[in-house]
Amino acid sequence: MPSELINQNAQFRPEMVQVDVPNNVYANIAGIDIVRAPDSSGNGVYYVLEDNLRVPSGVSYMLENRKMMMRLFPELFAMHKVAPVAHYPDMLLDTLRASAPSTSSEPTVVVLTPGMYNSAYFEHAFLAQQMGVELVEGQDLIVKDKFVYLRTTRGLQRVDVIYRRVDDDFLDPKVFRPTSTLGCAGLMEAYRAGNVAICNAVGTGIADDKSVYPYVPEMIRFYLGEEPILANVPTWLCRKPDDLKYVLDHLHELVVKEVHGAGGYGMLIGPAATKAEIEEFRAALLANPAGYIAQPTLSLSSCPTFVNSGIAPRHIDLRPFVLSGKKVQMVAGGLTRVALKEGSLVVNSSQGGGTKDTWVLNPEDMPGRQSSMPQGQSQMQSQNNFDGA
Repeated sequence: MPSELINQNAQFRPEMVQVDVPNNVYANIAGIDIVRAPDSSGNGVYYVLEDNLRVPSGVSYMLENRKMMMRLFPELFAMHKVAPVAHYPDMLLDTLRASAPSTSSEPTVVVLTPGMYNSAYFEHAFLAQQMGVELVEGQDLIVKDKFVYLRTTRGLQRVDVIYRRVDDDFLDPKVFRPTSTLGCAGLMEAYRAGNVAICNAVGTGIADDKSVYPYVPEMIRFYLGEEPILANVPTWLCRKPDDLKYVLDHLHELVVKEVHGAGGYGMLIGPAATKAEIEEFRAALLANPAGYIAQPTLSLSSCPTFVNSGIAPRHIDLRPFVLSGKKVQMVAGGLTRVALKEGSLVVNSSQGGGTKDTWVLNPEDMPGRQSSMPQGQSQMQSQNNFDGA
């Protein structure tokens, strides 16, 4: 990997140099976006589309979707052995507590939110309530003698773990953005001293960078000595002159993404774009090629979906949530995102997408299927639609 891809990255945090994080885990909560699409021979293949390692969202919809489906269709759950997901908050709390400084025997965990006007505030409040921990804003915290405390009506209470839903830039006005009112002054000093854990760690945005994504298979080979089980989507790095030339010549058939883009913003889907949009992206690429990657337009798998016109196919992807503390854990489910607009490949909720309940069944419990999977393993199947999300 080119060193400048890290050292000159907008998400690189020199403040994290020589900072030891608990269990050597930087991304305690990861959301991995997976899609299924035909390969060159027409066979359906699962691909990792991207990794979300800063503040991945959506797990509350996974839980609410299941609750709604069980309420509306209890007979389906009576007929099938659907693996539960309701214990995710307990697993999340265990993961966060396992990340506490060694000086804490009974660690105090809080969820740090930017506030009620944030688009994911429902999830922040929901997870705090489900875990039985305090939901706090930056003004609720104070740093004294390199320790973080929560202001309460009974006085100051030490905080050991912060599940932060605030971006790096806003965490500490003394270190990052001085005008930020969303974080807590002195937080990084306490963090560097090892007196508080921040989950996910500061600086994980580098791993979120879409220009780092193509190197993940090599990371797996180098660090683990293994071959990746799931394939990456073929990717052109526009920072490379040859890749840039190819992308410029094929803009009408590619998906082009900003390396730090999220939520479906800052991207071009060539086959669905107008000539004006393509030319606008061409100018942006020429002005800042390092800021973009490109990928082929995948024919994402679809699922029957209830829409205004009735039952119709809509494209989907799957975001399982991976919890890493002293051990790696997952619930048997995930967030299936669905592009509700006909023909759309953009599943992000900010772009009009919805979500579905996702079932994991025992292979023998899936009617009409002969599974080649070993006994005890499971297979994922997305079922039904929840248009309210």
